[in-house]
Amino acid sequence: KVVTGDTKVVEKGKGDKIFVNTSGIGELHPKAKIAAGNIKDGDKIIVSGNVATHGIAIMSVREGLVFETELESDTCNLSSVVITLLDRFGEDIHFLRDPTRGGVATVLNELAKDSGLGIDLSQSAIPLSEQVEGACEMLGLDPLYVANEGIFIAVVKAEIATELLSFLKKSEIGKNAGIIGTVTHDHPKQVILTSSIGGRRMLNMLTGEQLPRIC
Repeated sequence: KVVTGDTKVVEKGKGDKIFVNTSGIGELHPKAKIAAGNIKDGDKIIVSGNVATHGIAIMSVREGLVFETELESDTCNLSSVVITLLDRFGEDIHFLRDPTRGGVATVLNELAKDSGLGIDLSQSAIPLSEQVEGACEMLGLDPLYVANEGIFIAVVKAEIATELLSFLKKSEIGKNAGIIGTVTHDHPKQVILTSSIGGRRMLNMLTGEQLPRIC
């Protein structure tokens, strides 16, 4: 049966390029119990790699921006790493999601809304390359809302978070992974970011687009 789909709406008169249509066939992992309703107070939030790399790489090409070090998209196949994590940690992984369009902040806002719980994030714990951080500052963009293609967010039982992170860091894909936050009963349905200097601010859902649509 069809379990998911992705619909693109093209503006009138804009469908004059190549469109690639794909289908995927898979099977449910026997240990996977992945749903927003499974997350609990105290769960840890892990991101598997540097954020915002893909969106900034695409933006730099489109706008002809030149940096000292060439930016490359983080696009990669995540399946082998995710399957290995599910094999090892099973139901202690409560939620998995790739933060594509809308970035990390959008995924976590949707998770907070769907679960009814709050999320606390630490800015200093979020992995971000110097090149991408500099580009975001120059362009006036918040990297937490920039698209990604080669990372995932995992919400896991607190007791296994350190072990899972250590295991993930042994892979090429997860070498920059980090524990970036905690699920909380405080401030339900809200995502709160603590800055590197101790200030706190709410991360809201975007009302528009930070970047031109990538896909």
